[in-house]
Amino acid sequence: MQKKIKSALISVFYKDGLEPLLQTLASQGVTIYSTGGTQKFIEEQGISVSRVEDLTSYPSIFGGRVKTLHPKVFGGILHRRNLESDREEAENYEIPEIDLVIVDLYPFEETVKSGASEDEIIEKIDIGGIALIRAAAKNYNDVVIISDRKEYPLLNQILREQNGSTNLETRRKFATKAFNTSSHYDTAIFNHLNQIATQGDDLNLVFKESIKEGRALRYGENPHQRGYFYGDLEALFEQLNGKALSYNNLVDIDAAVALIDDFEESKKETPAFAILKHTNACGMATAKTVKEAYKKAFAADTLSAFGGVLITNGEVDETAAQEMHDLFFEVLIAPSFSEKALEILMKKKNRILLKRKDVDFPHVHYKTLLNGVISQDADKKQETKKDLKTVTKQEPTEAQIEALLFANKLVKHTKSNTIILANEGQLLASGVGQTSRVDALKQAITKAKVFGFDLKGAVMASDAFFPFPDCVEIAAQEGISAVIQPGGSIKDQDSIDMCDKNNMAMVLTGTRHFKH
Repeated sequence: MQKKIKSALISVFYKDGLEPLLQTLASQGVTIYSTGGTQKFIEEQGISVSRVEDLTSYPSIFGGRVKTLHPKVFGGILHRRNLESDREEAENYEIPEIDLVIVDLYPFEETVKSGASEDEIIEKIDIGGIALIRAAAKNYNDVVIISDRKEYPLLNQILREQNGSTNLETRRKFATKAFNTSSHYDTAIFNHLNQIATQGDDLNLVFKESIKEGRALRYGENPHQRGYFYGDLEALFEQLNGKALSYNNLVDIDAAVALIDDFEESKKETPAFAILKHTNACGMATAKTVKEAYKKAFAADTLSAFGGVLITNGEVDETAAQEMHDLFFEVLIAPSFSEKALEILMKKKNRILLKRKDVDFPHVHYKTLLNGVISQDADKKQETKKDLKTVTKQEPTEAQIEALLFANKLVKHTKSNTIILANEGQLLASGVGQTSRVDALKQAITKAKVFGFDLKGAVMASDAFFPFPDCVEIAAQEGISAVIQPGGSIKDQDSIDMCDKNNMAMVLTGTRHFKH
């Protein structure tokens, strides 16, 4: 059902991109109603505009809090053109038809992110705008609603092609987008207020999340599964090269970023480099240069590195790029790339190169399961030297402490049950996602030997306590010199005694880092 637009209400916070649409409306003889700054902007374009205040006979009051909240405005939007009683009431109360509503909302989320005061934030809770959007969207049978400036070009094209008219399908699509806008806005307000609500309040048990935009991925984990990403990747990365990111790429990238960020404090003197496969690090190292860190990381597992996701917290320069260029990998992430490095790395057109931007990540993680969602605080805990409690007769050396802390960071980001074997600044091998800690250790030892590492003097990290002394005994037989673990088993002393028997050092952190 085609509907000709004869009148429009326009009241927007952002004016950019509006001018071409205004010119089209004016050329098609549309009567325009507006308020405040938008009215002034329209007049500056040389376009005739009627003030909402003249329509309602009320000025903008309460510091602009009340401008459009009036029956002549909402009646003009909501009355049903095909219902005789509605038409009669509109005529009786001199309510005009309003066929198009163009409204955006006060920038609430942007104001919160800016660190503004609570009073400023509250004033950015839009009342009239949200009501106009919902009213126009509800009456999409007769009214077009535009709630996002990104839709200006599309509406402009439609009005030009269809001589100022729209069909029902178009109006319904715009209405659907409008309810997406309004529901997202209300969710943002609730979540902000809920964050500052009293802890323990029932509202803290409410789950509300909203992301307005998403993208379809080529597929999910496997080709027979559909996949989508909801979020703003452009805010996180600048993609410099390569094909579109896949579902599995994104899962690995998330794990890679979380891991490398735990090495942030040392990046100036000793940049870190990690190679991940299926969210686990198969190579990880720190060194004085990105090139050397890459070489040490690659040495840990030259087989698994094939097709991996690479990440560093230092600039990828020409020498580093030359070193890694021959390796087939899916993704490389870095805070910066030199021009020479890009010339080398971009020779493979499908290789994904991501330049990181400085963005804070959420402090709450969510996961869907069963018929609901679970959430938890992100694991931001990073153990330092002061968190370590030596429980053995043998004290760890300074070099061992550095190696233990390095290994402990890796344990935190590796699937449980896990064991990490390392030297200072280099992953030697890991046992990943095993159903027993002994199996995890045996897997790590086997991998270390396959890739030519001598474990004498290396350190061992465990993501949870040792229920029995068997892991320590096996490690001692391989020459492991020091162990880091959270402790907490009723049989901790058995593992401590095994360390003492073999002249090994053991430190407890008191913090478990399971990753299921």
